[in-house]
Amino acid sequence: MSLLHIAILAPLLYAAVAGMFGLKVKRLHTGWIVLPLPVVIFAYFLSRIPVVQQKGGELYEIPWIPSLNIQFSVVLDGLSLLFSLLISGIGMLVVLYSIYYMDKKKEAVHRFYVYLLLFMGAMLGVVLSDNMMVLYGFWELTSISSFLLIAFWYHRERSRYGAMKSMLITVFGGLAMFTGFLMLSIMADTMSVRELISQSAEIMNHSLFIPAMLLLLLGAFTKSAQFPFHIWLPDAMEAPTPVSAYLHSATMVKAGIYLVARFTPVFAGQQVWFWLVSGAGLCTLIYGSVKAVKQTDLKALLAFSTISQLGLIMSLFGLGSVSAYYSGTPEALYYTKATTAAIFHLINHATFKGALFMVVGIVDHETGTRDIRKLGGLMALMPITFTIAVIGAFSMAGLPPFNGFLSKEMFFTSVLNAAKLDFWSLDTWGVLIPVVAWVASIFTFVYSMMLVFKTFRGTYKPKELMKTPHEAPLGMLIPPVVLASLVVILGFFPGLVSHSLIEPAMAAVMPSLLSEGEQFDVHITFWHGWNLEIMMTLGVIVFGFIIYQLLGRFRLLSTPLSDRFTLNRLYDRSLEAYNRGSRRITKIYMTGSIRHYVIYIFAAFVLLLAYSIVQSGGLSVDVSGFAPISFYEAVVIIALIGSVLVLPFVQNRLIAIILTGMSGYMVTLFFVLFRAPDLALTQMIVETVSVMLFLLCFYHLPKLSKEQVKPSFKWVNAVISVAVGIMVTMLALGAASNPMFTAISDYYLEQSKPLAGGKNVVNVILVDFRGFDTLLEIMVLGIAALGIYGLIKIDSGDEILGFGARRVDTLLPGSNDVILRTISKLVVFIILTFALYLFLSGHNSTGGGFIGGLMTAAALVLLSMAFGLNISQKIIPVNYRTLIGAGLLIALLTGIGSFLFDAPFLSHTFDHFMLPLLGDTELATAVLFDLGVYLAVVGVTMTIIYSIGRDN
Repeated sequence: MSLLHIAILAPLLYAAVAGMFGLKVKRLHTGWIVLPLPVVIFAYFLSRIPVVQQKGGELYEIPWIPSLNIQFSVVLDGLSLLFSLLISGIGMLVVLYSIYYMDKKKEAVHRFYVYLLLFMGAMLGVVLSDNMMVLYGFWELTSISSFLLIAFWYHRERSRYGAMKSMLITVFGGLAMFTGFLMLSIMADTMSVRELISQSAEIMNHSLFIPAMLLLLLGAFTKSAQFPFHIWLPDAMEAPTPVSAYLHSATMVKAGIYLVARFTPVFAGQQVWFWLVSGAGLCTLIYGSVKAVKQTDLKALLAFSTISQLGLIMSLFGLGSVSAYYSGTPEALYYTKATTAAIFHLINHATFKGALFMVVGIVDHETGTRDIRKLGGLMALMPITFTIAVIGAFSMAGLPPFNGFLSKEMFFTSVLNAAKLDFWSLDTWGVLIPVVAWVASIFTFVYSMMLVFKTFRGTYKPKELMKTPHEAPLGMLIPPVVLASLVVILGFFPGLVSHSLIEPAMAAVMPSLLSEGEQFDVHITFWHGWNLEIMMTLGVIVFGFIIYQLLGRFRLLSTPLSDRFTLNRLYDRSLEAYNRGSRRITKIYMTGSIRHYVIYIFAAFVLLLAYSIVQSGGLSVDVSGFAPISFYEAVVIIALIGSVLVLPFVQNRLIAIILTGMSGYMVTLFFVLFRAPDLALTQMIVETVSVMLFLLCFYHLPKLSKEQVKPSFKWVNAVISVAVGIMVTMLALGAASNPMFTAISDYYLEQSKPLAGGKNVVNVILVDFRGFDTLLEIMVLGIAALGIYGLIKIDSGDEILGFGARRVDTLLPGSNDVILRTISKLVVFIILTFALYLFLSGHNSTGGGFIGGLMTAAALVLLSMAFGLNISQKIIPVNYRTLIGAGLLIALLTGIGSFLFDAPFLSHTFDHFMLPLLGDTELATAVLFDLGVYLAVVGVTMTIIYSIGRDN
């Protein structure tokens, strides 16, 4: 496992550690525990700058699912390095800022940092992943973690609304992007972005090329809040200000920008790509800037300014894609200036917008309001905050001598160059590009001035404020001061990032324009003479100043648009319509009867399979090769059929449960006759525990109703059950009679010992060959057990089951039978010893973690029946819900541990060792995974039994 893999996984693992440690340590703010991690990650990526400059990048791969072309491959090139530095660097400052912003006495700060670290790891995974499926996984994790961060103050209705809105829109785009990834993988027969780029010329004429492009852009536009998908970003400002400074200025909203930049080598030079990327960017730029001027809330103003700035960067990547059209000609490098401007402004925006969000947080923290109408005159009271605000806002407005001025001049140069293009009908419409850019820049100047002067100048209004304003603590000032310092430094010395960051990023975005060994040569200078760009800047200042002075007189600019015709209203009404429609449809089949649901499921199962069989040409059964039925098998079959046939006529639930258990034990005898001891043991223990569980659930229910004893009720059940039984039997006979593939059983029998070191093929399949399936199965069992526990805990009254049951403490109070209690003491010890034996010997003989766990649970159930749940819990004081988590964690860590040895997930190994007393002994890592299965099975079984058997 490389350090790049560790950089991604460390925040995810550290989140759990920091969360638990933060709960234990009350005196220390959790932020101090978290802060060292982003500092170390940032320092690591800083150290990789010379490597990326010299070698162009690094690639590390860990096999994961090779059969599906999925590897945990990470790439560090100029583009991913730039984003990694932003993610870790801004993250480091945000953590420091949040230590002073978040009150650990009033807020669940440990939970805040868990979410923040999850987001940091997910973002690093997005920008470093080379495999599209892995990238998508991290992409959706950013949506989930941002949802949790936005809804951090979940007691506020607007926070929940904003979180849900951002989740729905970005996940919608993410699913579209996922479909686009699948199309690209079909075209190029690879999941690797690098290999896809190398095949871009071959797949260009594929029929799926344009649809894949559109779906990918849908994901990028929703994530980066491009018009008309921008509506989630203003509502996301309900999150704490550190979240806004991190997610909504420097990282998450840049994920869509990153996606466009990363796939530019694949789609650049295409007319559709140019128009969609640049067109959406310019529309977002002008819309966001105009809307920002209308805001009275500082964070809302910054939200729309962020939308506008994201549109600017997106439009530059679209304009820069023209260079691929001119590849091989002198004009190619000329049009790369737009891409250079996009990358430079990406850096600049992170610095000045991060500083401004922190400034707004300080103002809100120290005054108790963000309403511009209530603020004013804070310059003398908060001079350092005012200075930071001036630097950040003036840079955002594109004024010298700050870094925003340089990238804005480069933006003007790019749009003027675009106006001169003479292809794709741009000679007609191209003149609108610089006009839109210039008008948007005027409004950018206006809202930048509003941010500074309406907050810090004017009349001081102490009666409007909730607090007496004063300068923020030093710890809260350091992060925005660092960012503001970078704004000034990069304004005077842009060469600090030109060669170290921008040139390598350019090489990653535009690799086709460079010959082997060639590099881009980026020179950013402060003054280019009295050209058209500087004239446009002077026009922005003049007209912007006039509009700012006359804001109150322009009603169109000072009042919000009508709420009757807005995208937000369309979103709300659409969501309400979907909810109404879903409720109407759901009421048709959600009757509240579990029996009805079972009928729906099994009827659909039979009908769909029958239709498929008829359409495919029928089902042929050949029984000539089947073994004859022995006398003992016939006896078991007769007993099994007899117990099943009697069931519909039983009027007592207790007898019905006993007959059901009898049929299960008959199946156990089948496994014995077929010489399958593992399956026989499993079936026997499952039946024992299931009968116990059914007794707990049903014994104390009311008697069967008149409806349940009607012939029609039973006939429907009989028809459904017989149809399902016949269908499954015919499918099994058909599959056995007409095998389409060579049986894989021979492979398992031959390779079980050589590859896994185990003679028990059943156990080896569970923990080695199909370990991933087993991991998912115990996860499902764990979720089911916790779900049962949660449902029962919802009702704290006597009737916790909701079926007229008595109070649960009377369900299993323990037996008064002295003989049972005496014998159970010995029998429980024997069963537990046997369970331990099954667990330890399972790799080479009958047993394993699953069977051992069930056997242990059976012993605990017997103990509970003999002595009651209260006493048995005192004898063995174990929290079985915690045991589920421990088992899952051990199994998961065993799988992740294989990454340390550059092996696929859940790979196991074994070897022979000479141990004292034991001699030559085989040790296998699969035992650790089996231990996780064992603990999870015990925890699941006993959680369900204890939940139903008593009120925890």
